[in-house]
Amino acid sequence: MVFTVTFNPAIDYVMHTDELQTGSVNRSRSEEIYFGGKGINVSIVLSELGITSKALGFAAGFTGKAIEEGVRNMGVETDFVHLESGFSRINVKIKSDDETDLNGQGPIISDTAISELYEKLDKLKEGDTLVLAGSIPDTLPSDIYEKILARLSGKKIKTVVDATKELLLNVLKYKPFLIKPNNHELGEMFGLTLTSEEEIVKYAGKLKEMGAENVLVSMAGDGAVLLDEHGAVHRCGVCSGKVKNSVGAGDSMVAGFLAGSAEGDYEYALKLGTAAGGATAFSDGLAKKEDIFRLLEQL
Repeated sequence: MVFTVTFNPAIDYVMHTDELQTGSVNRSRSEEIYFGGKGINVSIVLSELGITSKALGFAAGFTGKAIEEGVRNMGVETDFVHLESGFSRINVKIKSDDETDLNGQGPIISDTAISELYEKLDKLKEGDTLVLAGSIPDTLPSDIYEKILARLSGKKIKTVVDATKELLLNVLKYKPFLIKPNNHELGEMFGLTLTSEEEIVKYAGKLKEMGAENVLVSMAGDGAVLLDEHGAVHRCGVCSGKVKNSVGAGDSMVAGFLAGSAEGDYEYALKLGTAAGGATAFSDGLAKKEDIFRLLEQL
C-alpha cells in the first residue's frame, strides 16, 4: 500500500481572464477547481495508473471537508487528521498573459494533531511505501521529515522524499528509496551551479553515497537522469507537447516512477515517470491514464 502525506492541502481556484488589471474589477472567462497538495497529487496520479494509495495529512473547516470529498471522488482513500479550528487553504491562480498566484496560509497545526498523524503512520507495515512531498508549514517542526523517518526506521517501509536543500539532506541517513531533486536543487545542495549532465550524475552519485537508494533528477527540457540502487545510470528525453501547466508535473513523475518500479524495472519506471510528468504539463489538471500511455509511446 502506498501512503502519501500532505501537510497543507489546498483547493486551487484557477481563473482565466483576458487581461489582469490591478486596482480594478476583473472578470474571468472561465474557472476550474482542483484539489491538491504535493502528496495528494501523487495519490491522484497513482489512482490513474491503477495503484491504490491512501492520502494522509491535515484538513480543517469547510474547505478541508471539500478537499477530502473531492479526493475520494477521484478514487483515493483518505485518512486525514481533522483540525478543530481554522480552514484548509485556498490558492487563487489567475491566468492571463502571465500567471499570478495568491496562496493561502493554511490552519495552525497543534501538537495534538501531530501526535494523531504519528499514530496513523505507526500503522504502516513492512512492504508499504510512504511519500513525503513538499515544504513544511511554519506551524510544524522544521525537522518533522526526520522525525517521521526515524520513527519508521527498521520497519522495512519504502520511503520517497521530494523536498529541497536541508529538508532532503537531513533524511538521507534513513536511506530513502527515492529522492527527486531537479538539477537546480541538486546544485544548490552543494553550493554549485551544475552546467553539464556529467556534473549532474556526479553529484547525484554523492546523494547516493549519503544514503539515497534511487536518485531521480529532472532537468526540464533536457529530460531526466536516474541513478538506480544497482549503480546503473538511466537517461530519458522529454515528451513533445504544448506546456499548459507546471503544477503537479513533478508529483506526477514521482507517481509514474513508483508505478513503473513495482517490478524493479528502473528503465521503464523512468520512462513512465517522464510520461506522467509530461501528461500533467500538457494538461489543465493532473495527468490522465490515456494521456500518460500515449506519451509513453514517444519514449
